[in-house]
Amino acid sequence: MSAESPQSRVERCLREVEARRDSPAAHFNLGLAYTQQGRMNSAEKAYRRALELDPDLIEAWVNLGGTLLLKWDFKGCQEANREAIRRRDDLLLAHFNLGQACLYLKDAAGVVDCNRKVIELDPNHAKGHYFLAVGLLATDRVAEAREELSRAVALGHRPPPDFLRALDKREKQPGDSESARYTPGVETPDHTKEG
Repeated sequence: MSAESPQSRVERCLREVEARRDSPAAHFNLGLAYTQQGRMNSAEKAYRRALELDPDLIEAWVNLGGTLLLKWDFKGCQEANREAIRRRDDLLLAHFNLGQACLYLKDAAGVVDCNRKVIELDPNHAKGHYFLAVGLLATDRVAEAREELSRAVALGHRPPPDFLRALDKREKQPGDSESARYTPGVETPDHTKEG
């Protein structure tokens, strides 16, 4: 017995949507199939249709937020994840993705708040500790940043060298020095073609 190919899954989900046009689950499943293929524009449309049919489908809000994050639509990501969190506050992925959007929008306080919630939900979330350290360093809370970085490393996260250098530099320059403030680098997006 062979596993279903990503294209076969999309075709099956399209047939299901055709048969059940008013089914939020059918549109949600189609979004998942498109996501698996990296077809983010199509996934976004499917998740949005699922939410038109059922605005309380929390998983669709979370996945829409993740899709928008991958498309570098950070404001849209924030809106979708806030909707998910408004409906259910214990969604770790929604808080984490919201924190990632805050990071790219240079909202250090938002990064801190979101990743504190991630760690509240999962104290062993290595990336949550790391990104909390990033936010703390960006808000000049250097000692707290070092503590969170230590926790992240103990949990297996490997921070990038530029963050380690920035933290070391900031620890050697006490006081409020704007030039020593850490601003994480932002890589260019990997645009996925629809096809």
